[in-house]
Amino acid sequence: MDVNFEDLKQLYLKKREQKGDVVYRSISELLKEAKVMHKRDWLEHPTPNRDHEQSWRAFKGKNLEKLVQFIITEEVEKLGLKVVNGNKLEKSTNLSKELSQVKRNLAIDYGEFGLHLPDVDIIIYDPKNYKVLAAISSKVTLRERIAQTGYWKLKLLQDGATKHIRVYFITPDEDGTLTFKKPTKKGRAIVEVDTDGSYVMSEEEIEESNKVKMFDKFIEDLKRLVNDR
Repeated sequence: MDVNFEDLKQLYLKKREQKGDVVYRSISELLKEAKVMHKRDWLEHPTPNRDHEQSWRAFKGKNLEKLVQFIITEEVEKLGLKVVNGNKLEKSTNLSKELSQVKRNLAIDYGEFGLHLPDVDIIIYDPKNYKVLAAISSKVTLRERIAQTGYWKLKLLQDGATKHIRVYFITPDEDGTLTFKKPTKKGRAIVEVDTDGSYVMSEEEIEESNKVKMFDKFIEDLKRLVNDR
């Protein structure tokens, strides 16, 4: 049977039993273990005209965002908020009234070119009024999407209906772009200036700032955001 998100979730739950609250630091280790399982399956059913690395990269990217969503959902719901996947809003044609309203509240107005959703992976909203509080991108490294995330933040800021939405990036930062404040790498500069912050799931200690923090600060910051409204 092919490796799927459920396998990744079980690996995470097992690690959480061993490591407790700092399990988020082991995401890259978990992905390495999943890669071994994935390769075993791939060797039995190789994808035509693609090498395993290519197949693995697609699996890893898609399932990391699902894993992050799974990890944060329980804590987010304790705050009376809800979580929805960006793909669901983008691709579903028969959304509930609630999600249809959330979609409307996140959309960016391009004038004569219509309303379009930003490319984000996870959306946090208030089910009482369908107001979107945060839009999150989650990728293995920053180079995969950080400039685009900065662009969406700037677009959301341009409209009174969306300017309050926080735009975050959650990442294992496998290439170490966020590790040091100075000398500043381009990805870190974009996070510091053009987003509301990035949360790092890494074994590596990082030089934190107001915008770049370890992942365990994410829920604390979200609580603060809820209380400040």
